[in-house]
Amino acid sequence: MFNNKNIFITGGTGSFGKQFVKILLALYKPNKIIIYSRDELKQYEMAQNYNDSCMRYFIGDVRDLPRLQKAMKDVDFVVHAAALKHVPIAEYNPMECIKTNIMGAQNVIDACIDNGVKKVIALSTDKAASPINLYGASKLASDKLFVAANNIIGKASTRFSVVRYGNVLGSRGSVLPYFQKLVDEGATSLPITDANMTRFWITLQEGVDFVLRSFERMQGGETFVPKIPSMKMTDMASAVAPHLKQHVIGIRPGEKLHEVMCPQNDAHLTLEFHDHFVIQPTIQFAQKVSYTKNTLDEIGAEVPYGFEYSSDKNTHWLGHSELLEKIKQSKIQEQ
Repeated sequence: MFNNKNIFITGGTGSFGKQFVKILLALYKPNKIIIYSRDELKQYEMAQNYNDSCMRYFIGDVRDLPRLQKAMKDVDFVVHAAALKHVPIAEYNPMECIKTNIMGAQNVIDACIDNGVKKVIALSTDKAASPINLYGASKLASDKLFVAANNIIGKASTRFSVVRYGNVLGSRGSVLPYFQKLVDEGATSLPITDANMTRFWITLQEGVDFVLRSFERMQGGETFVPKIPSMKMTDMASAVAPHLKQHVIGIRPGEKLHEVMCPQNDAHLTLEFHDHFVIQPTIQFAQKVSYTKNTLDEIGAEVPYGFEYSSDKNTHWLGHSELLEKIKQSKIQEQ
C-alpha cells in the first residue's frame, strides 16, 4: 500500500513517528517519508538514525497553513500526530493548546484537500471521549473536524478518519519511565494518584500496527478504537517495583479516575469488530457509506444499548507478567 508512495507525518519526531517510520522502512519501499515538525534539534537527532534516501525533514508548524500546503505537495498519505498533549500545561496555556490542536487540525485538513492527499488519519486519545480537561476537549474538537472534513471535499478523493487509543507504554510522558526513574534514584515508595485508578495501555508497536491496518480499513469518517487491555495503576506500580510501598497523592487537575474510549452516548453509533470498535460519524455525508463492512471485508455488529468501553469495565486486564513482557518487547523494538 505504501510502496512508491509519499507519506507525510506531522509531529513525526515523537515516539509514534519514530516507530511508524521504522516500520515503514522495514516493510515497504516508500518514495518519500516527510517528517514535519517545529523542533530542529529533534529532527537533527532523528536524522542520525533515520537517514535513508527517502527521508525528508521539514521544519514547520501545523499553525502555518502556507507552509503545510507547500510541504504536502504530491503527498499520498498523511498521519497527523502533532499536538500539545500535556494536560496541566494545556490548562495553564489554553489558547496555545487551541491554536495547535484545533486550528492546526483545520490547517492540516485544508492542506490535505488542496493537495489531493488520498488518505488521512488523525491520532486521537481516550481523553477526547467525554472530556473533562482542555487537552481532551481540544482533541474532541479535532476529531470532529477530521470526521466532518469528509463532507467538504467536494469532488476530491481525499478521505479522513481518526484513530483513538489509550496510554502508550514507555512513551514520553508515560508513567512507566517516571516510575523507573524514581526506582533508579532510590525512592522508598511510588506515588499513586488514586488506588482505584485504571488506564488503557498499548505498546508503540501495537499502535503503529493499528494505524497501518486502519489505513487499509478506512472508508472515511470512522473513529477506530482498538481493543486493548486495562490495568490498575497500583498493579502497574507493583509490577515495576514489587519491593516498594505506594503512597496516594490525589488526582491531579483534569484527570479522570477511569478513561473511556467508546462513550455510552455513542453506543448507537458504535460497531464491534473482532479486534476493534468503529464509532460511526454523527452526521450524514453527501455520499452514503455503510461502515458495517469495511474495505477488508470484515463485518461489524451493533453494540448493546448503553454500551461503554471504559478502562474499569474492560474484559482484558494486564497481569504483572504480561506487562513486564510488553515492556521487554517495547525495549527490544526501540533498539
